[in-house]
Amino acid sequence: MSSMKFLRQAARSARTFSTTSIARKDLVQDLYVKELKAYKPPAAAKDAHVGVVKNFSLPAVPKPPTLPADLAAELTAYDATEPTKAEAEVTSSSAHAGEDVGKGADAFLGFLEADVKQAEVHH
Repeated sequence: MSSMKFLRQAARSARTFSTTSIARKDLVQDLYVKELKAYKPPAAAKDAHVGVVKNFSLPAVPKPPTLPADLAAELTAYDATEPTKAEAEVTSSSAHAGEDVGKGADAFLGFLEADVKQAEVHH
């Protein structure tokens, strides 16, 4: 029981802090705000940008593309050199010589089902 009495006396005698707004005035914040209000930035000279900024000049106007003088002759020359579909098939089939190209799905399935000959390994 005496320990409870001691705790009560300690709680009463403990120091308490005042939390009123008058006692908690922020001096640093007031000083900062006062200095901010009193600050006047230095006036910049009117020719301060000279030497730092380049003068703007428009780029040169691009030339419009021109058609060749004899357009019809150039188009016929292009058509003559352009490969046709038949020539493209001939060149692609010659590139795959020896392979079963273009024989259909049955030929491909037959190729897959064929037995693979394994080379003999000599030890």
